[in-house]
Amino acid sequence: MRYQTIGFIGCGNMGGALARCAAKNLIGSERILLSDVDAAKMRALCDATGAEASDNRTIGRRCDLIFLAIKPQMLAEVLEGIRSDLRARTDRFVLLSMVAGVPICRVLELSGRDAPIIRIMPNTPVSMGEGMVQYCHQGCAPEEVEAFLALLQGAGLFDELPEHLIDAASAVSGCGTAYLCLALEGMADGGVALGLPRDKALRYAAQTIAGLGKLALQSGLHPGVLKDQVTSPGGTTIQGVRALENYRTRAAFFEAVIASYEKTESLKQST
Repeated sequence: MRYQTIGFIGCGNMGGALARCAAKNLIGSERILLSDVDAAKMRALCDATGAEASDNRTIGRRCDLIFLAIKPQMLAEVLEGIRSDLRARTDRFVLLSMVAGVPICRVLELSGRDAPIIRIMPNTPVSMGEGMVQYCHQGCAPEEVEAFLALLQGAGLFDELPEHLIDAASAVSGCGTAYLCLALEGMADGGVALGLPRDKALRYAAQTIAGLGKLALQSGLHPGVLKDQVTSPGGTTIQGVRALENYRTRAAFFEAVIASYEKTESLKQST
């Protein structure tokens, strides 16, 4: 099966990136409807993807697959606005939530419908086709899940998880892009301090992080093994590793993941 009408409620960075990806995978009469409080942003995305400008209620009434690409604090208001439309439908549709920290049961409660639902947690590299997307689902037929994966083919890696692990996964790969930006910036600044031009230092650091990610995925080797491959006895790299250990860098990343997860847990109380 294929979803014929796909709606995005929310066209921010993540929703926009996935809408762009979906637009590349449309076949035949399939179409995308977009809705966002920022009309200029919505129109720009329509121009870039060939999608149609719409509104929340139209998407709630007509779309086979409805992306909720909004922030947690907006969820109750948005779903209240389309609840009557969802309740009035007699056809089958699938909700897709990418709302951070909000479990499936809460989305369905706010929607007023026991609809089939997919929950995803993507990260920003989906905009470059190098994302990490965790997902789970409830009430969906196998072909509906397959159609969702086909629609977003090319966004990156997809991995199905039980829902109770989704927030932990997001603390690693969703929030983790910010952690790695700090590493990227710090490495580039170090290069500049040693005389490298800023653009070159940033390019070298970025490619190093990107290349290491691919090496780790393709080799399957433990990070400790990959580290040992470049830390020769008495060499330069081991001295850099020693400096990082002095600043408890590994522990800082460890704690960052846990801190992000704990914040997600606290946000659940307000949605």
